[in-house]
Amino acid sequence: MKRFCVSKPQTGLFTIPAQLLAIIAVFMAGASGARAQNDTSTDFRFGVSGETRARYESLNGQFRAGRAGSDQALLLRTLLHARLSTPVARFGIELQDSRAYFDDSGTPLSTGIVNPLDILQAYAQVDAPSVFGDGSDARITLGRQTVSIGSKRQIERISYANVIKSYTGAYYTATSARGDRFHALMLAPVARRPGDRVAIGDNQMSGDEEEWNRTIWAVHYQRPDLIANVWPGLSGDLFVYGLEERDTDSTPTPDRHYVTPGFRLHRAPAVGQLDLDLEAAWRFGRRRATSASNDTTNLRVSAGMLFAALGYTFQHDWKPRLALEYYWASGDHNPDDNRFDQYERLFGSRRTDLNNTSLHGPLTPANLQAPGMRLELAPSPDWDGRLAWSAASLDSARDSWVIAGLRDESGQSGRFIGHTLDGRVRYRGLLDGLELELGASILLPGGFAENAPGSPAPDRTLFGYGQATFTF
Repeated sequence: MKRFCVSKPQTGLFTIPAQLLAIIAVFMAGASGARAQNDTSTDFRFGVSGETRARYESLNGQFRAGRAGSDQALLLRTLLHARLSTPVARFGIELQDSRAYFDDSGTPLSTGIVNPLDILQAYAQVDAPSVFGDGSDARITLGRQTVSIGSKRQIERISYANVIKSYTGAYYTATSARGDRFHALMLAPVARRPGDRVAIGDNQMSGDEEEWNRTIWAVHYQRPDLIANVWPGLSGDLFVYGLEERDTDSTPTPDRHYVTPGFRLHRAPAVGQLDLDLEAAWRFGRRRATSASNDTTNLRVSAGMLFAALGYTFQHDWKPRLALEYYWASGDHNPDDNRFDQYERLFGSRRTDLNNTSLHGPLTPANLQAPGMRLELAPSPDWDGRLAWSAASLDSARDSWVIAGLRDESGQSGRFIGHTLDGRVRYRGLLDGLELELGASILLPGGFAENAPGSPAPDRTLFGYGQATFTF
């Protein structure tokens, strides 16, 4: 039976670290002073922005292990972002409230869907010396923050997810007069609380906490017009991302120590021309097979990913863009060789390249081969839509279909996951600040989805959603 989950009063919000509460107090005091000066000085500026969003989702035909039947959920998310600019620094606080209703005990809820009222960002930003010298600018952001860089496949402020990820630490970015950008960061992920399924289903509040035992670091360089005389508009990225983990009593980890270098070539879509998106990365390092405290065997890591898209936008009022795409993320071909060859999605996006996520989202860049096609339309500034198809397979028949939680270590269930068809349409012309969106997806299962041990083996999986977002 479906149920309407009502939030229970909790005191969890007051478990927010003391330093964040201190930041809030200082910020609010500064904001009051800024408002008092608004009529006499332009050095102090205070502003508030935000959004409120409601999305109803429905899924019929379960593909995840151990689940059956249909599912639904009403997902609500509200963001409130206050900013204060002073002559010496800029300060910001953003609150996030994400809840789910109409779900039941079998709904695959997680901290990526539910995270009642908490602090998403609490940061200070100051100007800094630029690596590009004169004529450029740079800044460093300190505190809890969200981060998106480049294609967002490596790290992203995820927009479609009901809960946005944040990190705490230092993030430096510099921009040259020509448009080059340099990024460097050292961050700890923020663990969203609570983590147990019952509390998540009840929309219970509990202050999020930094995972100081995990460190993300990166350097990322972007250059526009890489070969302007040969192919105008082609930009290039070079990057290295790293992850370091260590166990604590409260947070066991697989003790991952990763280094991931890579590159990207990108030419944005434009009417009457070819566009390109080519990104590749290779990860090496070590990790344990599990997070268990008695697992002390290090596995050597060697894994990679590749995304390639070649498109063309036709000269038509609807600006149709047609693209061929391919996504590859390596799998672990031999589970018994003391190696770990599966490429894991850590902090980047997957919905933009693959499919609608949340209660659906069967594909992720891990143990995946997915050739496909995409059609995008933009009839007017108020309307846009897209339709994407892919034929998804496991890269390794002996590794897992990660989102479904299915694996056949013998490899006898085959590799073909199935065909996916994914679409959405958005409309923004009804009211200023209001965006309406409808989306749908279908998964037609292949041999692996039908035959893997523990598979619910659906005839097909249908997913649909309707969403309204008001931005202010």
